[in-house]
Amino acid sequence: MSLTPKTTLAGQLDGAWWPRSRDLAAELPALADALDGRWGRITRVLVNPGPWPVVPHKVAVTGHVLHVGRFTEQDPDKIILLSYTTGRCDLLVIPPETEPASAARLMAAAALPGSVLTAGSLMSGEAAADRRTREVRSSEDVWETDGGAAPLHPAAPGGTPRRRRG
Repeated sequence: MSLTPKTTLAGQLDGAWWPRSRDLAAELPALADALDGRWGRITRVLVNPGPWPVVPHKVAVTGHVLHVGRFTEQDPDKIILLSYTTGRCDLLVIPPETEPASAARLMAAAALPGSVLTAGSLMSGEAAADRRTREVRSSEDVWETDGGAAPLHPAAPGGTPRRRRG
């Protein structure tokens, strides 16, 4: 999890959460406990049910019960946590299967104070970046297998390796 630093700059998100699985009942207690010190006791969670195979109505957390609401109109890449003492915390939800490098970029971007980027825009931007990376890797593979990089001669004159001409 990453959270925005405490500042007066309000943004679209208060940080990001990268759960280990899509089991909301198993993941929410640790999230609520982690936020307890900064946001106070989390009492209610709002999610879009699309990304979660099962959305329980209630989840037991340390010392109380967390009520879970389902809202199909809500951004599927965001979770909203409500606390009686602090108010609302909006977090980008990074899918558990996300590559670590992508997750790190998303967590940093979601924790920028005053950012106007929404959860959906961050996720769609990261998906586009991942596609570009795959395309570059694919073109590099074609280059390497299509004679783009010639192997080195092991015993070039003068003992210095050199490239073979195609």
